[in-house]
Amino acid sequence: MALVCKLQAFSSFSVSAQNYNKVTSLISNPICSLHYKNSPFTEKHSTERYQRDRWLYQDQVGLSQYQSSPCSLPSDSESVRENDIALQLPELKKLLEVLKRKRESSCGNDGDGEKCGPGNVFLVGTGPGDPELLTLKAVKVVQKADILLYDRLVSNDVLELVGPDARLLYVGKTAGYHSRTQEEIHELLLSFAEAGATVVRLKGGDPLVFGRGGEEIDFLQQQGIHVKVIPGITSASGIAAELGIPLTHRGVANSVRFLTGHSRKGGTDPLFVAENAADPDSTLVVYMGLSTLPALALKLMQHGLPANTPAAAVERGTTPQQRMVFAELNDLSDKVAQEELVSPTLIIIGKVVALSPLWPLTSKEASCLMEAV
Repeated sequence: MALVCKLQAFSSFSVSAQNYNKVTSLISNPICSLHYKNSPFTEKHSTERYQRDRWLYQDQVGLSQYQSSPCSLPSDSESVRENDIALQLPELKKLLEVLKRKRESSCGNDGDGEKCGPGNVFLVGTGPGDPELLTLKAVKVVQKADILLYDRLVSNDVLELVGPDARLLYVGKTAGYHSRTQEEIHELLLSFAEAGATVVRLKGGDPLVFGRGGEEIDFLQQQGIHVKVIPGITSASGIAAELGIPLTHRGVANSVRFLTGHSRKGGTDPLFVAENAADPDSTLVVYMGLSTLPALALKLMQHGLPANTPAAAVERGTTPQQRMVFAELNDLSDKVAQEELVSPTLIIIGKVVALSPLWPLTSKEASCLMEAV
């Protein structure tokens, strides 16, 4: 099995006593999560994450010598990641063996060919955060899963819907810290599927909109694993609806374009499209664009998009912690910085933003603005 081979390789990791203390203190010490207590999502070292994934640390949690460990992280986040993986290995191996025995038992009882083969993998979109935006199909699959690999932007409320016997495994990524590489996620999905499990890959938004779902489908299908995609409401649609912004509107915006503010490592500058995206008759939605917003706004204006184009930045949209900034394009970056918005923040740029009932100008001023633009 793919993961077994990988686990053997990971077993060579040496877990230093110092970093072991640091990781186990994150699991057992609630004070570590104070910084994240208002987040609707799974933050990288929050207590909520380690409580959900507690089954992975059965041999470590509860040891008295770690209960009073100070809550601090080494400057080398890669060492934390590797040590965290090393701590998880024993329970991952045990779970794979349990799943294999369960499949062999079912196969031996009735000879059902489907039960003897690999399990299925479901890529499930969970929307922008509000659990009521989940589809009925997504809820059914989540509740029947054996194991769920979940991303950072799957909201805590959505994770409450997981069945009582299912196992959760955090594989989220954030700037400067990837709990698992994409290749490691591929191997985990493959190994649990090969063991006969019903595997759910939970992703914020929609799996196929900047979610790397296509890469996971391609990898698994090449290995003979059946993959089913359950779409989710992408953040652009969910958050625009929350703010009353029509992404297209007759006579105002005849198209909508989704952009990412980040490129793959070593890839093309994600802002190279600014020249083509500077269309006053289109709506521009930028995912993961908080850090590149100043450069993007400048390039859009340099390529002809009016400086007074209405725009909005929305942090943690559709959740109770949602925060918004409305401004004209030339002022948006400064106002976002002033309000100290954090990731995830979605950016919407275009005349349709002025149609929102939340737009700070009066409806008469907004109409004049659209006519001028």
